[in-house]
Amino acid sequence: MSNQSFFFLFNIAALTMKKFFEDIKKDIKFKSAGPGKKLTEDSSSKTPVAQTSSQAKSRYAPSESAQRAGAAALARVEQHQRPRINTSQDAIRNQVRKELEAEAAATAVEHKSVVAEVPVKESCFSVSGVYFICPLTGKTLTKSEREVHIKEAILLRFSENPVEASVMMIHTFNKDREKVKAAVDIISKYIDNICKNPTEEKYRKIKVSNKVFQEKVNGIEGTREFLQALGFESAMLPVDGQEGTEEFLVLAELEAAALEQMKERKEQLQNGEPVRAKLDRQPQVYRPSQHATRFELPPDFYNLTAEELKREQQMKSDIVERNSMLRTKAMREKDEQRERRKYNYALLRVRLPDGNILQGTFLAWERVAALYQFVRDSLENGWQPFELLAPGGQKLKEDEDMALNECNLAPAALLTFSWDAAVQADIAAAGGQSSSVLKPELLENIKTLS
Repeated sequence: MSNQSFFFLFNIAALTMKKFFEDIKKDIKFKSAGPGKKLTEDSSSKTPVAQTSSQAKSRYAPSESAQRAGAAALARVEQHQRPRINTSQDAIRNQVRKELEAEAAATAVEHKSVVAEVPVKESCFSVSGVYFICPLTGKTLTKSEREVHIKEAILLRFSENPVEASVMMIHTFNKDREKVKAAVDIISKYIDNICKNPTEEKYRKIKVSNKVFQEKVNGIEGTREFLQALGFESAMLPVDGQEGTEEFLVLAELEAAALEQMKERKEQLQNGEPVRAKLDRQPQVYRPSQHATRFELPPDFYNLTAEELKREQQMKSDIVERNSMLRTKAMREKDEQRERRKYNYALLRVRLPDGNILQGTFLAWERVAALYQFVRDSLENGWQPFELLAPGGQKLKEDEDMALNECNLAPAALLTFSWDAAVQADIAAAGGQSSSVLKPELLENIKTLS
């Protein structure tokens, strides 16, 4: 085919396509113009187009209730966007919340990885998780909620008792105990100097830019709040030998009674302890069951990352080979210690004489005495002596300073309960009748193991 013939055919095809698209456009425009009318029809009469437009408007217009809902939503958005005046307490709370949210996000990612490595349905777990009780509010908290809740509870104490709240803040918000002690010692020295020299102004002024204050005190959360609770106020004051002013914390001269109160607050600061959530035992009673030795634990019980769990699975395949080797006592002890560090908590069950099973959650490093106390508090007759036997039949001694994980009870175990035989014989000889082993309030919520 010649070049001339090719271009001739190309032009024909292009004109055909152009006409095709123009016809489509005309058809769309015609259909969108609405219904037509006769030439003899009165132009003043209402056209169906206007009626259709009116109907469409009424059909898609929001109802009165929808308009009210939209107005309310807009008001909420405007109120939400309105800047809030931050107090110093609000600023602290926001800072704490941001830090904890970042920590919680990192923990959630790790937790999700662990769950992915151990694909067990939550409904199959022996317990839904590990729970704690806030000592300030009494609220039951999950493992991930406890730190945020305690910090917020401490901040709320400022309105009631700023000294107590700031002491809690110093001892709870800061992880490095050595740095906390150093800050407490320096603040105590400030107070001692003031009490010994109440009329000397220099002891009642703290230069904020002072090296010791900056390195030892200012970096510890809660110290500024504590000084403020003592009565120190921020002021910009001139400094001898230099231009301009600098920030000082200044305390007004105090009377004898106020000085004595300051000494008490110093002792309060020195004796302060971190506020920690208490482990909730989550006591539960189960009916006699052949599934008592079956445990499915949630990831909260493990002190392992997802990568460590992978390695743990790999190591299990080498157990037979390792056990067949000649191993020294030091090697065995090292393996035992590593095994104990795998778990943070222990889920323990105690089979009672009537067949019922008492269950509770413990820290893996708690002492055997804590287990005995938990069982004793659950008994109807807690004064009666009893014994607890480990799964291997070994008697656990209440007075022995042994941790639960050292007794191989972590992460879970079923123990056997037995009354002291001599005391039981004396009760029987005296005509005593055996009653329910556990307290009635525990039996009210008895469940069946699945």
